[in-house]
Amino acid sequence: MSDIVQKLWGFCHTLRHDGIDYGDYIEQLTYLLFLKMADEREAKVPRGCDWDSLKDLSGTALTDHYADILRKLRDAGGLLADIFAQATPRFNNPVNLKRVIAMIDEEDWSAMDVDVKGAAFEGLLEKAASEGKKGAGQYFTPRVLIQSIIRVMKPDPRGKPDFTIADPACGTGGFLVCAYEWLVAESKGVFERADARRIKTATYYGQDLVPRPRRLALMNLFLHGVEPHIHLGDTVYEPDRGERFDVVLTNPPFGTKGANQAPEREDFTIETSNKQLNFLQHVLTTLKPGGRAAIVLPDNCLFEGKAGEVFEIVMQDCAVHTVLRLPRGTFTPYSQGVKANVVFLQKGRPTEHVWIFDARSNVPGITKKDRPLAAEHFVEFEKCYGRNPDGVSKRTDLGEAGRFRCFSLSEIEERGYKLDVTWLKDDTLEDSDQLPEPQDLAGEAITELEAVVDDLREIVALVEKEEAVEK
Repeated sequence: MSDIVQKLWGFCHTLRHDGIDYGDYIEQLTYLLFLKMADEREAKVPRGCDWDSLKDLSGTALTDHYADILRKLRDAGGLLADIFAQATPRFNNPVNLKRVIAMIDEEDWSAMDVDVKGAAFEGLLEKAASEGKKGAGQYFTPRVLIQSIIRVMKPDPRGKPDFTIADPACGTGGFLVCAYEWLVAESKGVFERADARRIKTATYYGQDLVPRPRRLALMNLFLHGVEPHIHLGDTVYEPDRGERFDVVLTNPPFGTKGANQAPEREDFTIETSNKQLNFLQHVLTTLKPGGRAAIVLPDNCLFEGKAGEVFEIVMQDCAVHTVLRLPRGTFTPYSQGVKANVVFLQKGRPTEHVWIFDARSNVPGITKKDRPLAAEHFVEFEKCYGRNPDGVSKRTDLGEAGRFRCFSLSEIEERGYKLDVTWLKDDTLEDSDQLPEPQDLAGEAITELEAVVDDLREIVALVEKEEAVEK
């Protein structure tokens, strides 16, 4: 995949002379990749929109036909119209369009053992980010982490007529795609007649703020034969739509950008401008009774000012039964230095104790090339979690020398409901050969500073509110 991304990226420099920036180029690539993969998978598209009709043309006939295909798909109705909404051709030079089509035609995309468009999109955004353009990290969660989360969460809609799965910050759809792929593997691709249509048309839900990743999520699921319901909009600042879900799997965007004020939502008990804590409150609202969730949260969401207040509320309505401390560098190269966790909870029963698995201490930091994140990083965690997705399997506290420990609610209360609990001495931090890269250390410092900034914002907001009352 990296070789293909390199080839696609190399051509981006040529297109810049044609007035096409990297964002437009990536978007046009996703349209063309979709048409090629639809052809490979024999997915139904409107007449005259097939790949063969495109690849055999050249000159103005090619650019005209490409524009006509996008128009037909925009007007096709249903999910295709949603995918290709506002799709317009950006190629001015038919020679450049022909070259991109030829590059795409050389590969058998459906045979690759990856989420092709997601991987290409991810790789190209990484290239753009390395050249100083920010924003790549907001869309992606490492595939091996998603797969581990799904293996323990078991989002299985079979035989459950109203079962729904959601990601309120879905990006390119990684959680939803992996949830469906897990289901296909579990069922060997065979569903009961009563389940089949419902699973494919009324099970998978999502939302994202940015049109391009949302479009990719729609494309990815369409090419898996699934018709998802993915809204475009701001999950935490827009009113609750009333949808309720059995399973929520999500990685809210890191950072504080755009989070200068607390959302005005009656269902949010704690007023905070911290985006991730607001996503946690949103998950609390949108889970059905008995529903379960896994949410990725950076370290500061376990210890900053309002974190304890939010978790105190959450623990009254939910069993926050498990926390997974992720290896340092898990989100390299997109969000370097961010230290994060996965919080697992079930709505409908209060928290009695919290089990914490430390997959970070004494684990060499993740790097893209030398030490990539792998399924092996989560094998022990999955075993400790147990087979029950609600986190109620029999578990063993491995003691102060082990990675898996149980903390009672009273112990959590004593800490102000803050979950940044550590007990293992991390020898890697004392080994100069194992120290994080300078940019990772800087990223960690930025994360902690952002937590302080969040606290200061809360103080300023309180002062302004009191001054307004006095006036």
